[in-house]
Amino acid sequence: MNTSSPPVAQTKPIELYYWNTPNGRKVSIMLEELELPYNTHMIDINKDEQFAPDFLKISPNNRIPAIVDPEGPGGEPISVFESGAILKYLGEKFKRFYPKDWRQRVQVDEWLFWQMGGFGPMLGQMHHFSAFAPEKIPYAIKRYGDESKRLYGVLDRQLAGKEYICGEYSIADMACVGWANSYERQRIDLNEFPNVKNWYERLLARPAVSRGLALGA
Repeated sequence: MNTSSPPVAQTKPIELYYWNTPNGRKVSIMLEELELPYNTHMIDINKDEQFAPDFLKISPNNRIPAIVDPEGPGGEPISVFESGAILKYLGEKFKRFYPKDWRQRVQVDEWLFWQMGGFGPMLGQMHHFSAFAPEKIPYAIKRYGDESKRLYGVLDRQLAGKEYICGEYSIADMACVGWANSYERQRIDLNEFPNVKNWYERLLARPAVSRGLALGA
């Protein structure tokens, strides 16, 4: 899905506002894959730093990650919040990991939004209710546990006969691997999902993915 268009030069570093979470890792992976210069600003969500007024100017939903590209459209700075929007922005700007072909792009968008709407929120709820909730509610743990397994099953079927989610490596893979990386906390046995397991191991073998996952760890 990489196009033959000449690469876009980036002379000034992108400012990454980050914490080592599944959503944060999506963007660190993308920046590493693109081999872009970037500065990391750690936003400690355990200390509520995401509510600081300066950060809210960049990310009004008080969530990480967010970026500021000093060389945005027209050469002017632009800030982008929401991890999926950041992946799309970087993919479109640098013409990599986001297909130019319209049909292929629709498929990548489908799986990116699938991750944003399900394979992320539901897995996050499972982790919360099983590990952090002060009261362990069996109904909630079962509900989100069952949904997490269903979503892994959806991904496993999509990966049948494929190396990557949409055939070629794309931002859809980057979005999903950040969450799959926490499968043990989600009480998922990857042996039950062999296509996901092979895909996950394939992604871990990519140096940029390993670097992106390790940022701030």
